[in-house]
Amino acid sequence: MPPASLSRKSPLLAAEAHAEGFVQVREARRSELVEDYVELIADLIADGREARQVDIATRLGVAQPTVAKALKRLVKEGWAVQRPYRGVFLTPAGEALAVEMRARHQTVEKFLLALGVDADSARRDAEGIEHHVSEATLAAFEAFVRKANGHG
Repeated sequence: MPPASLSRKSPLLAAEAHAEGFVQVREARRSELVEDYVELIADLIADGREARQVDIATRLGVAQPTVAKALKRLVKEGWAVQRPYRGVFLTPAGEALAVEMRARHQTVEKFLLALGVDADSARRDAEGIEHHVSEATLAAFEAFVRKANGHG
């Protein structure tokens, strides 16, 4: 028998409102790959290295052909440039996206830490959550963290 909270009949949301959540998730999934690659490329470059295909593959835990395919997409969409016998470099648009994604990641991670999640889990979980939260939810996370740190 399902728990009482599940057995209660609750009205469904209107179809359009119900679909909005699924549309948001699909859009987040489509952009997640680009965002992960751009953020990692920026991190590798900031660490004083070139963002080489082999390093990207190692850090993402994927095969080099997978990285090659993703990099072609990044170049085609204007996020990155590849130079023969050199690494991958971000365009200004790619750099801006990397800054935005790093900030989102840090906000989500700080929020999880403020909730009492251990540092390793917060880091790992933030990696997925950062792509799926709305701007309104992200702002609520930021407000919660400020309040938890005595700044709000």
